[in-house]
Order: sequence, then structure tokens, then C-alpha cells
Amino acid sequence: MHPEDIQRACAEILPQLIEMRRHLHANPELSFQEKETSAFVSEKLRALGIEHKTNIGGYGIHATITGGIPGDRRVALRADMDALPIHEKNTCSYRSKKDGIMHACGHDVHTTSLLGAAMLLKTFQDRWSGHVDLIFQPAEEVIPGGAKLMLDDGLFAENAPHFVFGQHVYPELPAGMVGVRSGAYMASTDELYITVNGRGGHGAQPNVTIDPVVISAHIILALQHIPSRCAHPSMPTVLSIGKVIAEGATNVIPSSVRMEGTFRTFDESWRTRAHELIRDTVIGIAQSMRAEAEIEIRRGYPVLNNDEDATARFTQRAVEYLGADHVVELDQRATAEDFAYYGQKFPACFYRFGTSSPDSENFRFNIHHPQFDIDENSLLTSAGLMAWIGMHA
Repeated sequence: MHPEDIQRACAEILPQLIEMRRHLHANPELSFQEKETSAFVSEKLRALGIEHKTNIGGYGIHATITGGIPGDRRVALRADMDALPIHEKNTCSYRSKKDGIMHACGHDVHTTSLLGAAMLLKTFQDRWSGHVDLIFQPAEEVIPGGAKLMLDDGLFAENAPHFVFGQHVYPELPAGMVGVRSGAYMASTDELYITVNGRGGHGAQPNVTIDPVVISAHIILALQHIPSRCAHPSMPTVLSIGKVIAEGATNVIPSSVRMEGTFRTFDESWRTRAHELIRDTVIGIAQSMRAEAEIEIRRGYPVLNNDEDATARFTQRAVEYLGADHVVELDQRATAEDFAYYGQKFPACFYRFGTSSPDSENFRFNIHHPQFDIDENSLLTSAGLMAWIGMHA
């Protein structure tokens, strides 16, 4: 089989892919609430004659297509389905119908792409061997993550894949290009919840209070000592406090302050050690200033490591399908993905495909922006390449 065969077939179904993507974009559902999205996917799979199981780890779906040529090779392809609590500011005809919910991370595109890959795998079913598992996953955006829940629910209990591949929209590249990185590609992610309890009072009498606002300010600054002075200089580490609630007034010192933040890095051993340092810093500074502090660290997704062999196989097939000048190496990024859980159990590779347009400024906004959108010609790459990988990885 030649890449041109897939490319021509993908071009023929592009109008259907656009229609599906726009339907999903207009009808987003938050994590753990993807009931209608899952039903939509299931309906499309049934129409293609593809057997599948539903309600895995929530609203997850697992489908399998077997090639017409005998073989034991098994490749899994994954797409996530959930949306974000963001109010969409686009004015397109397919903008979200649900106020405050938006597919601002491209999961509508991922789901459509995997459905498109399923269509292509069925079209050419007699020309490839082995088995391809299609994973439509819920709840990527919220800890503990749908990947973990599906795996815990026996996703691959019967047949383990040789490789797992996943993809993500990437507006920093134009449509038609893809990027990948071998090794540690995306960071672990942990959530920090801190409460500083002091003694409130009148703002004009700070001497009779234990001011949790000032103490919290010291904690925020001291926490930056951890990535800058405790992490190895070669180890990327991010610690950010993004929410501080004091609930005092111009003349009122509150009794407590609540803070929330994130910690991210690229090494699991350092991650564990950093958690100890974070706890010691928060509690120690509060005690040194006569206050008490509580801290909860919610351990989130692990470091996403792209397996060397799986990444090499992806790169080879991507070059075959798109040409060497359309495949680039990516930098590490401190964002996180629950796809990392698949990589802990199986050789896995997570890559990105371009969604911006070289001829338009309409698709310049990054993910999680209320005006995020894609050049829908990128579906030619995302669906076609995923099918090609399923057939040949």
C-alpha cells in the first residue's frame, strides 16, 4: 500500500470529518460527563460495523479492527473526548451551544481524527495485517485522568498492545506538519492546596493578630527557592501559585488564607523529593511566624516518556506519509497529559499535528484560549497519518 492511497481516501471523506468535528465542537461535555459524545462515537462505530465496548472507566470506548491479512501485531490508537469549562468567544456557526463549556483543547478534533482513522482502516481492511485498537477516552483534563481509569477498568486485560500512539492539536505548527520528541516529553503534574491559619483582627492593630496574608506571601516566595535552588540546573521544574483567597477587607486581617498551585517536573525521583521540600517549607515558615499551615499535594499525571522504539517507528511512518520536511523534533513542555499512564505500561508515543493556517490569522490562538480553532484541513493529516500508523507501525 502507498501513502497516496490513504491520502486520496482521506480527502474524499474530509467533508464527513468536518461535519463530525463541528457537531462535536458545538456540543462539548466536561470531564466525566461525556455521555452524548460517547453515544455519538458509538453510533458512528456501529454504522461502520466495528465491534466495541462502552462505559470503560466512565464513558470510555474500546473498539478493535482486525486486518484482512493474518498477523499478531497489535497497535492501539487513542483519542480523548472531554471539553473545558471555558466560555467560547468564537462567532463561527459551530461555536459551543453550551455556555461556559468549550472544546478549547482540541479533543473534538482528536475524536474526529480517530473516527476518520477507523473509516480508513475499514476501507483498506483487506490490505493490512494484525489488530488495531481504537481508544476513545474520557476525562483527560481532570485528575485522576480517564487513561488511568480505563486501564484500571481492564482496558487491555485480554490483549496487550505492542505499541500505543496518541496525538494532539498543535497550533504552533501549520496544518500538514507533525512534531515528536523521544524520551521525557511532557511534565508530571501535581496540584497544591495550602491553608494558612493565623489570627485575624483589625488592620490597624496587626500586633495583636497573626497575619496569614503576610505569612502566605513569605511562603509563596520561599516556594520559588525549590525550583531555583534545590532542583538540579539541568532538571526543568515549575512551581506556580495561581490562586490566593484571603477574604479580608481594607481594614480587616483575615484569620486564614487559602492558596492553590501546581508543581511540574520531568523526573519521578526528584518529584517525590520536591514534595517533601514543599511540605517542609509551607509548614516550617508558618510555624516560624506563629501560624499553622495545612497542605495537600494531589499527585497527578506522571512524566510522559515517549518510548525510543515507538517514537522511531512513528517518525519513520510520518516521514513516509508526509515527507521528511513535514516532520520536526519538538522541545520539552511543562504541560501534562494522562497519556503518560499508557507509556508506563506499554511502549508508547505521543505526537502533535499542526492546526494553524499559513494563509490566515484565524487559527493563531493557542489551546485553552476562548478563541481557539483549527484549520480543518489539518484533519487530512491527523486522520490519515493515524490510520497509516495503525496499519504499519
